[in-house]
Amino acid sequence: MKRMGRRHRPFFRINAIDEQVKRDGKVIEQLGWYNPLERDETKQVKLDEDRVKHWLSQGAQPSDTVMDILAKRNLVNAEAWKAKRAKRVTAKLANLKAAADTAAATAAAATAKAAAAPAAPAAS
Repeated sequence: MKRMGRRHRPFFRINAIDEQVKRDGKVIEQLGWYNPLERDETKQVKLDEDRVKHWLSQGAQPSDTVMDILAKRNLVNAEAWKAKRAKRVTAKLANLKAAADTAAATAAAATAKAAAAPAAPAAS
């Protein structure tokens, strides 16, 4: 998705781009647009569905937001996408929990080491 519009009024173009190009970099093909501020859901997204299917068949990897849009329009398997996203979120939460546990254990060890160290003698 390529961000367009002005400040506080986002508008996105859905494009086929090379994986190594920045978000707003060179576009191979414009596939549609997405206006998140539009209240009418029928006017919120416009896609060239044939070209989207073509790029998906060529191995294109949509972003999570684009994948949500495609799932709503039944261009991809919505159940498989939801399962993949849930698995990824669960794995990320597990990694965060493991990192938090490690940090807590490190802090507890440092506190125990500081408490066990003998106090320095007072100078007279």
